[in-house]
Amino acid sequence: MNDKEHNYIRVRQVMTSTPQVIDGLATVREAVEMMREHSVRSLVIDRRHDGDEYGMVTVHDVAEKVIGQDRSLDRMNVYEIMTKPVLTVDADMDIRYAIRILARFRLSCALVTEKGSMVGIVTLRDMTFRYPD
Repeated sequence: MNDKEHNYIRVRQVMTSTPQVIDGLATVREAVEMMREHSVRSLVIDRRHDGDEYGMVTVHDVAEKVIGQDRSLDRMNVYEIMTKPVLTVDADMDIRYAIRILARFRLSCALVTEKGSMVGIVTLRDMTFRYPD
């Protein structure tokens, strides 16, 4: 199949448009409870102002940086263990390129933006499963 015949699938077609967002000052326990309640593996940390960047905290972050170091879930805030800034991909990007970017950086998800604003979150799993045969 050549490029002219390729069926483009845009990131917006496979993204989750309602990622779970938490404040950076929340405790790690609150973050874990939110992840459990919504059955998600990551949370977006909201920006403090327009010039700020989004952050992200994952189950892996909690396991490695809190539980693995025998630290208190109640005494640590999300901002202490989050990743910031996070990788973003444009909503109109072909998922082939988004998959390449995530694979290159060994990431499982990215924020989806449109004109600089967050519009969703996309996972490597979702894009790979939707990739055309």
